[in-house]
Amino acid sequence: MTAVASTNAVSTTATPTGTKTALGQLGSADFLKLMTTQLQQQDPFNPTDNTQMLAQMAQFSSLSQANDTNKGVAEMNKRLAEISSKLDAVVAAQEAATKAQQGATSASTTAAAA
Repeated sequence: MTAVASTNAVSTTATPTGTKTALGQLGSADFLKLMTTQLQQQDPFNPTDNTQMLAQMAQFSSLSQANDTNKGVAEMNKRLAEISSKLDAVVAAQEAATKAQQGATSASTTAAAA
């Protein structure tokens, strides 16, 4: 297996999920490309252990699922914030209508008493 030299340059990579910047943010397409390159470049007389390869794939799968969960939770939080602001507007409108109705009732009671 050959080692891949790292560079300090920031690269931009187009992935199916969007454009990622920097070396620390690789997508699933990048992982698959690295894995296939690793398989192509390995020594045929000393191949990578299958258990190591499966462990890497399992870790990547787990990480991918965690990222999907985080995105889902973030989207749910956004929607809940929108719903909360709409409910606050409804409550404020109901309170204003109640105060207006109470004002009208007290004005009619005062007029009737006079």
